[in-house]
Amino acid sequence: MIGALHTNIIRMQKPIIWLSLLIICSQLSYSQQPPTESIKTSTNNTPEQQHIINLSKQKWNWMSDKNVDSLNVLFDDKSMFIHMGGSWGKTQELSTIKSGGIWYKKAEVYEVIVNIIGNTAILLNDIDLVAEVGGNTVTNPFMVTEVYVKQNGKWKMGSLTFSHLMRQVKLKNN
Repeated sequence: MIGALHTNIIRMQKPIIWLSLLIICSQLSYSQQPPTESIKTSTNNTPEQQHIINLSKQKWNWMSDKNVDSLNVLFDDKSMFIHMGGSWGKTQELSTIKSGGIWYKKAEVYEVIVNIIGNTAILLNDIDLVAEVGGNTVTNPFMVTEVYVKQNGKWKMGSLTFSHLMRQVKLKNN
């Protein structure tokens, strides 16, 4: 009787062990996949959100044109810039742009969304950035976070962060 009970318990444990292993393996497999959620451009922005989007577009043009005078006005004195190769403040960013250390040749924006919280606007751009870095032209997919703060009725950039995306570059003929 005890021998038969022991055999039945062992038989019942095998499927449970295999099921447990299957669940663990599938969870590990799923956890290794990059996230697929992305932003989608809103079609019903408020006038304030649209103003931030337009300001961001203008900023990309100024960066491409190396227009440090306009960028100097846009960037707050305490602003921070986070790149793949480091982070620094306004003075270093303007110097890097002016010298051509990083030349933001083209930002191809695919999606953009803005959330305004009080006097702070957070803009996300899904972009491919064509830049010249150290004399080499490179193209990278980024999610760019831009933080703007409204001061005395004007929006000033407080932070610009480049987060490299796992997706392939979408831009053709880069």
